[in-house]
Amino acid sequence: MKLSKLAIILAFAATVAACGQSKPGNVDAKRLTAASSNGDWMSIGRTYDEQRFSPLTRIDTKNVGTLGLAWYHEFDTDRGQEATPVVVDGVMYTTTAWSKVYAFDAKTGKPKWAFDPKVDGSKGFDACCDVVNRGVAVWKGRVYFGTLDGRLIALDAATGKPVWSTQTTDNSQPYTITGAPRIIKDKVMIGNGGAEYGVRGYLSAYDAETGKMAWRFYTTPNAKGQPDGAASDKIMKEKAGATWFGDGWKATGGGGTVWDSMAYDPDLDILYVGVGNGSPWNRVKRSDDKGDNLFLSSILALKPDTGDYVWHYQTTPGESWDYTATQHLILADLTVGGAPRKVIMQAPKNGFFYVLDRADGKLISAKPYVPITWATEVDLKTGRPVETPGARYQKAPALQFPGPLGGHNWHPMSYSPQAGLVYIPAQLDPFAYTNETNYQHRQGAWNLGTDFLANAFPSDKAALAGLKSMFKGQLIAWDPVAQKARWTVQHPYFWNGGIMSTAGGLVFQGDGLGEFVAYDAATGKKLWSYKTENGVVAAPSTYEIDGEQYVALMVGYGGGAPVSASAVLRERPRLAGRLMVFKLGGKVQAKPYDIPVVPDLDLTAVSSAGDAKAGFALFHNNCQVCHGPSASGAYLPDLKKSQMLLAAESWKSVVIDGALKDRGMASFARFLSPKDAEDIRAYVILEARNAQAGAAPAKVQGAR
Repeated sequence: MKLSKLAIILAFAATVAACGQSKPGNVDAKRLTAASSNGDWMSIGRTYDEQRFSPLTRIDTKNVGTLGLAWYHEFDTDRGQEATPVVVDGVMYTTTAWSKVYAFDAKTGKPKWAFDPKVDGSKGFDACCDVVNRGVAVWKGRVYFGTLDGRLIALDAATGKPVWSTQTTDNSQPYTITGAPRIIKDKVMIGNGGAEYGVRGYLSAYDAETGKMAWRFYTTPNAKGQPDGAASDKIMKEKAGATWFGDGWKATGGGGTVWDSMAYDPDLDILYVGVGNGSPWNRVKRSDDKGDNLFLSSILALKPDTGDYVWHYQTTPGESWDYTATQHLILADLTVGGAPRKVIMQAPKNGFFYVLDRADGKLISAKPYVPITWATEVDLKTGRPVETPGARYQKAPALQFPGPLGGHNWHPMSYSPQAGLVYIPAQLDPFAYTNETNYQHRQGAWNLGTDFLANAFPSDKAALAGLKSMFKGQLIAWDPVAQKARWTVQHPYFWNGGIMSTAGGLVFQGDGLGEFVAYDAATGKKLWSYKTENGVVAAPSTYEIDGEQYVALMVGYGGGAPVSASAVLRERPRLAGRLMVFKLGGKVQAKPYDIPVVPDLDLTAVSSAGDAKAGFALFHNNCQVCHGPSASGAYLPDLKKSQMLLAAESWKSVVIDGALKDRGMASFARFLSPKDAEDIRAYVILEARNAQAGAAPAKVQGAR
């Protein structure tokens, strides 16, 4: 029987429609803002406003206690896992350490494809805060992500095959990418990191179809005083350039890297980005202790088509403490003083919670969300913090709250419009800032202008215990209108996971000790938990398939604090990363981890011709940032238990000759002589013996 012409047309139209709907990764601006897409999690922040709030309600305060594991996948890396899984039309996309990308059937967990960009292991040396990656952007059938070595790559969403790859950084410089891209109006936005080492920050936009750069905005001036031919040229000439002084910043590029947060308002057509710290940290060394140094530690508002400047707000003028403003940005509509306001909110490292008008950047309110010692308040008339005397440590050391890890770090917040609360993964972490009197720029090394010797652990056990007790974690339910906490959960650990909230009245967070928890969004009451064993730093996502709601979480401890401050966090073994997905009534049992045990070394016959006193200073100025103060590190190899410590030649082969460069331990021959390396070995042997004897860190005679 022949079909009528109408039937043929209808059948063809249905086929085309079905193909369009089933195309993997079929995301555009309309879908990102449509209520019909509420069952998916199509961007790492779920929507352009980055609220990380889901309207799904099948899992709620009454039934969350029956949540169980639906499926899980174990990865091939034991480094930090920071990505938020993205889910589009039943397919989940996520990244792991070393910038690897995976796609799964979101219902069953069956792997669809995997892509390894094969980042050179030596690039791990340039990553201040672990070899992590925070996720992908999905757009019109492609999956986009950045790599640790500065590439932006587009993959076919169906197959994982590369479509194009663009090098976004100068690979001769210590740039990295750990953040997730965002896509606006067919342009892929990506920044980078590396300010500690000495780079110049910028944000770039690339054509999603071809990978060609559309525009670039630099966040610090050109050291040669010349225009860059970039979107930032006009505002640099008119405003920012005059806020920098001296020559110190010129050797490093000034910092200001855009390494994480972005948000977008489609109605105002404004892109918002967070800008990082100065390079070096210490403004005394960077800018002759003068000037605001725009656009460090700022929220920048730009036009996504061109990169043109709209407005900025600087949270920490002339920053000198690593107080980045790269922390999570959230857009919301609030009623403030009886009037509706379109706002942007941030809890940056410096400890103040900011509410700004997102149309013009005017400050609405700012209050401390954690204890602060570097400033007393933010002046609402000027928008500037009122600093405490001596906070800039020009003449004397200053023990400050927060420290460089911040009152809130990269871990995502969440805003529930249902509860009217922002949920902050906050923390308390002190740091002794000290002016480095003999500072000199070292190309490719950490350049801070802050003397790390002051942060060696005290040799007195009681003092050491007191120091560790200062480091705490919190989950704060913050009222952004009243600018105060509604409830707070105290964590024994200070480096914990990001947040998700849902219309089921729930707040989800994992912690560094290895527990995933659901709280009542209104009260903070613990309603459900699951032992992940491995610590959690990532934020979860949630989605719905065939009438069932799922909650997905990347599990794997890592990031800046475990690398640099592991001893104040308690020792945590490095365990394989996992993707864990939960649903009501889930019955899957995850395989128990095989917990590695690293035995103490037999140091009976081990000696060194090195000078432990000199090694103490060399260690804290070169090694502390990865291996912990007083050689306390356990997350990266604990040097006190390293077989390399047993023989001088083995130690030299790693530290000087770069024998382990493919695993991230690059040669330090640029910065240390063989004698320096042996001095450090002598010091670490001393710390190893003390640790085995149960003593506090060594007090090296004359070293402090």
